[in-house]
Amino acid sequence: MAGFKDMTTEELVYGALTCAGCGGTLAMRLALKVLGKETVIATPPCCLMGVTTFYPQFAFEVPCVNAVMPGTAAILSGLSVGLKRKGKNRANVVGLAGDGGTYDIGLQALSGAMERGDKFIFLCYDNEGYMNTGNQRSGSTPMGAYSSTTPAGKLQPKKDMMQIAIAHNIPYVASACVAYPNDYLEKVARAMEAPGPAYIQVLSPCPISWGYSTEDTIEIGRLAVQTGQWILGEYKDGEFRITYKPAKRKPVAEYLNRQERFSLLTPEDIERLQAEVDRTWERYSHL
Repeated sequence: MAGFKDMTTEELVYGALTCAGCGGTLAMRLALKVLGKETVIATPPCCLMGVTTFYPQFAFEVPCVNAVMPGTAAILSGLSVGLKRKGKNRANVVGLAGDGGTYDIGLQALSGAMERGDKFIFLCYDNEGYMNTGNQRSGSTPMGAYSSTTPAGKLQPKKDMMQIAIAHNIPYVASACVAYPNDYLEKVARAMEAPGPAYIQVLSPCPISWGYSTEDTIEIGRLAVQTGQWILGEYKDGEFRITYKPAKRKPVAEYLNRQERFSLLTPEDIERLQAEVDRTWERYSHL
């Protein structure tokens, strides 16, 4: 698949009971258009498990295993080895988890599966909080963001999960955003070709908990990238590169001021966050 213009019209997830404007649903839907029918999914308790496997409805047109929160990647290892033993080497084994089941509760199993070198794709749809249970903060929640457990704004910075994955020396690591579908689809295709574990985290804006109008999901995602709040990059063959560089980064305030979760920030807070974005961009530019 060359990109968005070549994308199939076939839908492999249909009828999911998601909120309007859900970025996670878009991430799942686009990925499956690249992965195709020879795919097996494992997903832990999260927004997407709830809205796709809500009895008696099943929204996937491919097999899906419901995992426990800490064990998604362990199940992926078992599926990968089992399918290989049965000679089904073409099947795509895919973990589909939110940031809570990736950055936090699922991290131990994910680290172990990466270290073992089993062939699978772990796709984290990153909506920066535990949205399935009422917007509690996660390791992915940005500094300054309001959540139900950080009512005055989160004090800690977002965990750098990209660097954690890269440190495992796996064949492929990437970040993507649903607002940049060509970049995302191409990264899913490259993850399929990886000879071992592949990890993709895709920014998936959540209108309900981020606090913006449901029709603005794509615009919010673009602002995240255009301000440098979210960097599109990939690690392959031992080298990292940024896959999209804005000609001129917009002030991070343009992104923050569009979301209610950042409404408690003072001008001084925004200045500090801008400095942090600048430092992170500089660091990734020289990797």
